[in-house]
Amino acid sequence: MRAATLNAPEDLRLVEKDKPTPGKNEVLLKIEANTMCGTDYRLYTGAKTSGIAYGTVPGHEIAGRIVEIGEGVEQIQPDLRTGQQATVSIVVSCGHCSNCLQDREHLCSNLELFGYAIDGGLQEYMLVPERALRRGNLITTSKELDPKALCLAEPISCCLNGLDQFKVNLGEVVAVLGAGPIGLIHAQLALASGARHVFVSNRSPQRRQVADRLGAIGVSPDELEDRVKEVTNGAGADVVIVCIGASQLAQDALVLARDGGRVNYFAGFPKGSMTQMEPNLIHYKELQVTGGSNARRRDVERAIQVLESGAINVEEIVTHTFPLSKVHEAYQAVHDRVGVKIAVIPD
Repeated sequence: MRAATLNAPEDLRLVEKDKPTPGKNEVLLKIEANTMCGTDYRLYTGAKTSGIAYGTVPGHEIAGRIVEIGEGVEQIQPDLRTGQQATVSIVVSCGHCSNCLQDREHLCSNLELFGYAIDGGLQEYMLVPERALRRGNLITTSKELDPKALCLAEPISCCLNGLDQFKVNLGEVVAVLGAGPIGLIHAQLALASGARHVFVSNRSPQRRQVADRLGAIGVSPDELEDRVKEVTNGAGADVVIVCIGASQLAQDALVLARDGGRVNYFAGFPKGSMTQMEPNLIHYKELQVTGGSNARRRDVERAIQVLESGAINVEEIVTHTFPLSKVHEAYQAVHDRVGVKIAVIPD
């Protein structure tokens, strides 16, 4: 079979390897699609190295189908059968560290990640190892989804974890800083939660138009504050979600939020980056400030339910596809910000 392997920073190779055979307590998936995000490119360049095992197949936004079930699997997950659509919760947690025991398995001290240290979705077939199966990381759908939609279960699950922290209530005004795939998903989730206005800020007119088509309000960063004040009588946004890892936005979000508002730093910032913030804005405005990172298994299950409900416009998010044979071109497209989101499909 064909697979991409990341052997070192900027050393991505398309190779031929033996198709895996599932051993005891293992399951084999046929990969139907794998979408890519900015983190994939950071892994490729070496800008992100934490948790990486070079020589691993990258790709963590995975849609597959069960094609082989190893001996003993029925004792672990008896409802599995060949032909089922499935994805994985990418965080394989240990189950016994302090974070796991306090319902923070996505922040597990001993976690392993699909596409980082466990072979991911940029290959024709992917083995789900026993340790992942025993932790319940293999998750099936209840009805057929477009594979490009199922891939989005991973980013949506992360957004749902963030949404649980800051929440969006009926009639509120939300400002989303950034109109990449994550920002556009957050905008759709906010609308589905009953937000009255969802502003999506981005410098790209094309991305702002996508936000408009999704039912949000695309605005340029220069006009965002005025537009928010216009609909809130000068109060500010109830919720501000930072979806771009630009240091200045950390302060901008605090300014944009109303008294008692919620600010979520959802984007990952470059490692070691620093910024200047005015802590009195948090103090006097009594802001709630949270972060957002990864997702639990149950978040992935919820994300699949969101996709099955039709609440996410997949076609506006996944705009371009590449065959696995052109995986290098797919990475370049991510770098060049072609469309909104890239999917890689086995040939």
